[in-house]
Amino acid sequence: MNKWETLATDAQIEKTTAALNQNGIQTVVVASAEEAKNAVLSMIPEKSEVMTMTSVTLDTTGIAHEINDSGKFITVRDELSKLDREKDGLLMQKLGAAPEWVVGSVHAITEDGKVMIASNTGSQLAAYVYGSSHVVWVVGTQKIVKDLKEGEDRLNNHIVPLESERAREAYGLPATWETNVSKLLIVSREINPSRITVVFVKEALGF
Repeated sequence: MNKWETLATDAQIEKTTAALNQNGIQTVVVASAEEAKNAVLSMIPEKSEVMTMTSVTLDTTGIAHEINDSGKFITVRDELSKLDREKDGLLMQKLGAAPEWVVGSVHAITEDGKVMIASNTGSQLAAYVYGSSHVVWVVGTQKIVKDLKEGEDRLNNHIVPLESERAREAYGLPATWETNVSKLLIVSREINPSRITVVFVKEALGF
């Protein structure tokens, strides 16, 4: 196991959650993927509008399946599937940018409470930054890093190769295709302390 897949210690988790709370971001710590799924589903009222972002973590925990296929929620992905990208591109952008709830994951969280999310297209970032009233990030504790420099190292040397491989397989892209950290969001503070929740899981989930 390489260092990017090593779970954080309890001391690191405590330090990071305290820093996130200080920065206006709520935290929940659970032991397993199943507990994470239950925690997330307990936060979201039935019939709420929810967008699940593309995430290995959400797939692994079963959160994406439960939200999108249970019939309990109004899923933005279902709405998007009814539209045509060529004719309805602007509407699709608007739907993805401001759902009531957005659930996803992140690529690194520093011990001083900064959250890092990289993107090639930026499609998920608008909802995270401002558009959604409620943001939930499910994060394996192997993603806790010391600082932004270590977070960038994690992105470039761990996330990019694995995400490139995932995308090539998922979308039938050429073997030479590589993703890019085209846009990098760093959330240092949230002024609305009830808007963002990080669910830390003491399992190595996602990249």
